[in-house]
Amino acid sequence: MYVRHNETAHRFELGTEENPALIQYRLREGIIDMVHTEVPAEYKGQGLAGKLATAALDWARENRRRVVPSCSFIAGYIEKHPEFRDLLA
Repeated sequence: MYVRHNETAHRFELGTEENPALIQYRLREGIIDMVHTEVPAEYKGQGLAGKLATAALDWARENRRRVVPSCSFIAGYIEKHPEFRDLLA
């Protein structure tokens, strides 16, 4: 499985198009506010949320965006992965 960046829906997705695991975000001037992470029951325990977080944070770095981790999962992920702390707004 690979992460899709669905810019129209403002989210990163993984899994089926009908029922994806996702990270929803909002963009502002130079900032990506990651507001929600959702993993359907059939994907639980497969590490999809971490894959999505890494892809979203890598995208933020590549696009020179600061990160606001409004989602508690993203905040915890950044806490556990210090290589992303420099992205925090």
